[in-house]
Amino acid sequence: MKLKDTLENYMFVLPATLIFGIFYVIPFIWVFQLGLYDWDGILPTKVFVGLANFQQIFFEDKIWWQSMRQVGYITLIALTFQNMLAFLLAWACDREIRMKNFYRVIFFIPPVLSEVVVGLVWQWILDGHYGLFNGWLVKLGFSNLARNWLSDPRTALTTVAIVHSWKGFGWGFLIFLAGLQTIPRELYEAAHVDGAGAWASVKNITLPLMIPVAVLVGILTVLGTMQAFVLIIAMTGGGPAYHTQVPVLRILGSMRGSSRFGYACAQGISFGVILVAISFIQYRFSKKSRV
Repeated sequence: MKLKDTLENYMFVLPATLIFGIFYVIPFIWVFQLGLYDWDGILPTKVFVGLANFQQIFFEDKIWWQSMRQVGYITLIALTFQNMLAFLLAWACDREIRMKNFYRVIFFIPPVLSEVVVGLVWQWILDGHYGLFNGWLVKLGFSNLARNWLSDPRTALTTVAIVHSWKGFGWGFLIFLAGLQTIPRELYEAAHVDGAGAWASVKNITLPLMIPVAVLVGILTVLGTMQAFVLIIAMTGGGPAYHTQVPVLRILGSMRGSSRFGYACAQGISFGVILVAISFIQYRFSKKSRV
């Protein structure tokens, strides 16, 4: 009977294990093997180079590390501006305000829109010659601030980061709102009876109980932003002069632009290892925050 129960338990997890193995483990091993070769992705001949591709990534490819710094900057903007905006809007919609259900729908529209469409629309808005944003600046008397926001190296990366945050804040908004609705209302009523004001209730009830939710949103934000590339392709294509280049775009460029399929596989493995390391650090931090 014990053997039968054990086999039944393994049968329940067998489908998920097979899917994980077929679509994750096997491709990972295959990509790692390809990363040890110099291959153009077309011809059947491959030249074994060992760890030379990985050595070039970590010690010679300056554009790769530039893309890592730039995606780190976008992630920092998303962790601060995007998540702060998501929390404040969720907190407002959790309160008894008029038309709060309407606002919930409106705030969740940007994440479900196509990234390509959003990127092209924002490219049109921010265009330096006929863009709406520069037109508004001129009408308001700030014509000295008008510029080509996506072609200027000084503003391109920050502009992309802000648009990315606008596009993605709805996911954090939804998770924060769900977390706020799990806080018992009796706690706020008891605090009100004890004479606590609105800020004291937020400081001593809302914020401490929302720490696990904030950690979850932070992890999802980091993993999602580090892998962002569709919106950037639609807005800038990685330009000007690599100033909005991100790792996924760099990998795509190595594979399609330079026909270095093996080197692109090595970049993908390296980037995956970095994401795993970041996820592990965040997981350790989340455990400490829950304690």
